[in-house]
Amino acid sequence: MSYDADIFETLRHRLMTNGFEHGQKVRAEHLRLEFGCSASTIREVLFRLSTLGLVEFREQRGFRVPERSRKVVHELTHMRVLLEAEGTAMSIRLGGVAWEARLTAAHHQLSHLEMRLQSAPDTDPFVDLWFDAERHFHETLISACGSDALRAAHHQIYCRFRQQLMVEDRQFDFISNNIKHHQQILDAAMSGDEALTRRKIHDHLARHLIMPADLESV
Repeated sequence: MSYDADIFETLRHRLMTNGFEHGQKVRAEHLRLEFGCSASTIREVLFRLSTLGLVEFREQRGFRVPERSRKVVHELTHMRVLLEAEGTAMSIRLGGVAWEARLTAAHHQLSHLEMRLQSAPDTDPFVDLWFDAERHFHETLISACGSDALRAAHHQIYCRFRQQLMVEDRQFDFISNNIKHHQQILDAAMSGDEALTRRKIHDHLARHLIMPADLESV
C-alpha cells in the first residue's frame, strides 16, 4: 500500500468512527503537518474522501465533516437495505460453499465481539474492533454478488451511514438486538431463502428508518 493510500485509509477510518465531529472543519494544513507530507497530497486525499461523501468541499471555505441529519440517515438506510438485500440474494445464487464459509467466519468474529461488548463494563477497547468486524460481515454478505458496481455503491453508502451514526453507535445500547439480527441474517442466507434474507436485512436496519408521516417534519 502506498503512503497516500495509508493516509486515505487513516482519515477514512477517523471520519467514520468519531475522529472528527459532525460539522467540524477539516484543516488541510494541520493534517499536512501531522502526516509530514505535501499540501497537494493532503488535498488529493481529501478530494477522494469527498467522493465518498465523508467530507464536503466548498470553494473558499475548504473541507468540512457533514452534519448529522435524521433525513440523511433514513435515506442512507433505505439505500443500504436495497443494496444489501439484492447483493446478498445474488450472493446466495452465485457464491457457493466458498462464500458460505467466508460469511460464517465473518459472523463468528462479529458475534464474538458483540457478546464481549454486551457484558463489558468498558467498551472502549472494543470500539475499533467492532466497527471493522461489522463492516466486514456486511461486505461479505454481498461479496459474491458478481457486480462491482453494486459493491462500490454499497461501500459509499455504508461509509456515509457509519459516519452519520459514529457518535450514537458508540453507546452500544443496541447490541443485544444486533446479536439476534446478525444470527438471523446468517441463518436465512445459509438456508438459501432469498425472501427471508431480504426481510431479516430490512428488520436489522429498520430502527434507522423514519415513518413516512414523520419525514415531512424533518
